[in-house]
Amino acid sequence: MKNKTVFVGLSGGVDSSVAAFRLLKQGYKVVGVFIKVWHPDWLECNWEEERLDAMRVAAHLGIPFLTCDAEEDYRRDVGEYFVREYQAGRVPNPDVMCNRYVKFGAFLRFALRNGADYIATGHYARVMEDEGVFRLYKGVDRNKDQSYFLWTLTQNELSHLLLPIGDTNKEDIRKEAEKAGLPTAVKKDSQGVCFLGHIDIPHFLSHYTELSSGPVLDIHGNRIGTHKGALVYTLGQRHGFIIDNKSTASAPHFVVAKDMESNTVIVDTAPPVVVPGSHIYLESVSWTAEPPKFDATVSAMSRYRQEPFIAKLALEGDEIVVYPEVEVEKPPAGQSCVLYQGDECIGGGVIG
Repeated sequence: MKNKTVFVGLSGGVDSSVAAFRLLKQGYKVVGVFIKVWHPDWLECNWEEERLDAMRVAAHLGIPFLTCDAEEDYRRDVGEYFVREYQAGRVPNPDVMCNRYVKFGAFLRFALRNGADYIATGHYARVMEDEGVFRLYKGVDRNKDQSYFLWTLTQNELSHLLLPIGDTNKEDIRKEAEKAGLPTAVKKDSQGVCFLGHIDIPHFLSHYTELSSGPVLDIHGNRIGTHKGALVYTLGQRHGFIIDNKSTASAPHFVVAKDMESNTVIVDTAPPVVVPGSHIYLESVSWTAEPPKFDATVSAMSRYRQEPFIAKLALEGDEIVVYPEVEVEKPPAGQSCVLYQGDECIGGGVIG
């Protein structure tokens, strides 16, 4: 590997630090890169501290250190997308778009333009080559597996991607970092880029769009409460609105629908579900390798850390449809439905 150069995305955390450490031991020419992204001026962010930690790791390993300016890509393809999806009544998945357009978009272009053969990150997932085809698999540590967020990657990205820690449990990554004396060995896990961390969504959106309170209706159309703006609610949500009727307020109520034009939220005492025989439409479908056969049985996840459910994949006209074979919670439009065959992530789509 001495003639192969890999740019490692150093976030300032322990996972990417060990990724760089391992690649260096394997004989690659390693360059550490901090990816600078956008955040609103009014939102407090510690990116400078994260960059400093990334620099410390690079210095400890004795590798070059660069900064990739991806602010514009992040603002356009993650920040503006986030607001636009909520305005349309959908629920965005910014982590997926950050991976697609920033880490494996802007950063990959930056790396190849500057002489890299590969890029690498600290994601808990695996890439394996199979007779010239690059396949994406779940990470060995099922509690940390991040393949759900990587479903948009194609052969173009996977052929240039190394994921050095996907075959290891997190606790062993910590031990390895300590043994190697990495400055980030005992650092707490990052909550991600500031904008993707624990932000208050209504507060964030209020800077970019108008939030108006409106009525909460039951499934019969009766007004039973108030909400703070229909666009901030998601299917299955059971908090954040007020039920006025004392006799019904004691029972949990779940958002089952919302109407953006009338700014109304509809709730019921049972959460929304998709029953066997019903379907989930997918938009913007992407496959990591070759497309699967339709009528194939797959396992699917419509949210991160969800227990995968068995489903049938169908092509109906131009629509790709998932038919769950068990009852599952109804996913909100805009979220990702990620498809697997065994441990292989074969792709996915955006829920329509």
